Amino acid sequence: MDLEDRIKSFALLGETLRNSLNASSLTNVANGCDRSLLNILIDQQQKHNPWFTPENVRMAITAIAEELTEENLTRWTNAYPGLKEQKNPIRVGVIMAGNIPLAGFHDFLSVLISGNNLIAKTSSKDNELITYISDILCSINPLFRKRIEFTDGTLTNFDAVIATGSDNSSRYFDYYFGKYPNIIRKNRNSVAILDGDETDDELDGLGTDIFSYFGLGCRNVSKVYIPKGYDLMAILGHWNNFSRVINHSKYANNYDFNRAVYLVNKEAFYDSGFLLLKEDSKISSPVSVLYYEYYESQYAVKKQTELLKEKIQCVIGKHNIPFGKAQWPHPWDYADGIDTIEFLLKKKLAGIL
Repeated sequence: MDLEDRIKSFALLGETLRNSLNASSLTNVANGCDRSLLNILIDQQQKHNPWFTPENVRMAITAIAEELTEENLTRWTNAYPGLKEQKNPIRVGVIMAGNIPLAGFHDFLSVLISGNNLIAKTSSKDNELITYISDILCSINPLFRKRIEFTDGTLTNFDAVIATGSDNSSRYFDYYFGKYPNIIRKNRNSVAILDGDETDDELDGLGTDIFSYFGLGCRNVSKVYIPKGYDLMAILGHWNNFSRVINHSKYANNYDFNRAVYLVNKEAFYDSGFLLLKEDSKISSPVSVLYYEYYESQYAVKKQTELLKEKIQCVIGKHNIPFGKAQWPHPWDYADGIDTIEFLLKKKLAGIL
């Protein structure tokens, strides 16, 4: 199976998912995707993980499906001439996170598009969706069946490791996988920089960056930098469409808890009724809380974010990732800024096998 075959297979996977999500009929089966089953899975994820509402699961699948086009995949892989060379595949162990639906899909894609074999340990909170999408891919191209393995137990018999987790779990990963070629990801958060002259559409988009997935993703905005004198409260009206998050019990519990803590500690904050806004120098805010910080100049805020680059996943703003696109990354937008394909190519060139 050469690179062109792999690209065509994933492009057809994207087409299949798009058709299934948009189909009016829920009974047809195409390319191994039973539309009724897909919708059942979307609706049922909330039973396994209360944060995985049907709306959020559908958003995650849509974001993936829209990027899986032959044009995108070709543009992405063209940057790596080594992908066209036929080499012995390596076995890549991937430990997937479960903070948002299908958080491990990009690693799944990267390992397989590069011609390697995948041994995936899925999150217990998110194992059905990725295995179902894998089944669709294998129906499209049965040669992938020998390249994909899922496990609930300990990873064994691998050549390299990609593991995503928290700062705490990263220490565990370092201990067990430090002697292997690895990518080990830790906690990261994303920030937005406001100039003060954003349009209504841009502010609406910022709301999407903040509230999608209840703010649980590393690409969700957890802090905004605003110019001195900016009226932060004036933009809350743009986020009223997201006020329904307070109806979600787990989000509401976080909101009530954080509000109570701030009140008891006599800490200053704004309360929108569904979001707490607090001035803070930190970038990692709790669920239901948005941190903000004033800045003196664009130079100053740019320097500050550069100093925090090891903790920041992405920056949203007019001069960075567009508002509203935080959770819609392209294949070439790598987590933690680490080029996964380059990593996998180096492992091959190093002659692991």
